[in-house]
Amino acid sequence: MKIDILTLFPDMFEGVLNASIMKKAQEQEAFQYRTIDFRQYTTNKHQKVDDYPYGGGAGMVLMPQPIFSAIDDIEINPSKPPRIILMCPQGEQHTQRKAEELAQEDHLIFICGHYEGYDERIREHLVTDEISIGDFVLTGGELGAMVVIDSVVRLLPDALGNIDSAKEDSFSTGLLEHPHYTRPAEFRGYQVPDILRSGHHEKIAEWRKKQSLIRTKHRRPDLLNNYPLSEKEKNWLGDQ
Repeated sequence: MKIDILTLFPDMFEGVLNASIMKKAQEQEAFQYRTIDFRQYTTNKHQKVDDYPYGGGAGMVLMPQPIFSAIDDIEINPSKPPRIILMCPQGEQHTQRKAEELAQEDHLIFICGHYEGYDERIREHLVTDEISIGDFVLTGGELGAMVVIDSVVRLLPDALGNIDSAKEDSFSTGLLEHPHYTRPAEFRGYQVPDILRSGHHEKIAEWRKKQSLIRTKHRRPDLLNNYPLSEKEKNWLGDQ
């Protein structure tokens, strides 16, 4: 996957995308990224990228020209054009399903804004997706873009050491993930459930599914609204 990031603060991405899983994913050639300072594409002598909004109001608005020109300069495969993603609090809220959808693409372009907002022509005539990471406002789109990129890249082939890890994540199954335990079996008097040490894989799988359902009911009951429960699963939840 190729990822281009339009930002006024390219240094912000270095620590996040060049460490841990993101670094390993690049070494495995699962993805490559490039930051583009769109201030370099301004046509005015002061390199301004924002201006006052027509009609008045507080704050400054990003002008369309630098962003359009920066994207014009990106090499694009016409047979499979990129998804151009605007990080914006007005966008659809990011989910695991959206990450899985974007992970199928070959090329993503992220636009990270600052100031009061974007000239509407960017939104109307350039982007394919608008994404928000939650119902709150950040000082810029960079942190949101990092979150989305991380959630997408970890789903790419060779990004994680174990391909099954991503499949069992919370939200990937439609439920929250079951509890995990590791050695030692007893710690400060707290025991690992016997079933997990039984070696009975079928019963372990059933225990994990039950715990996943129970945890979802208690923490995110809204996720169960569209989850197809079997009669056995309904009985499990009925006991809780």
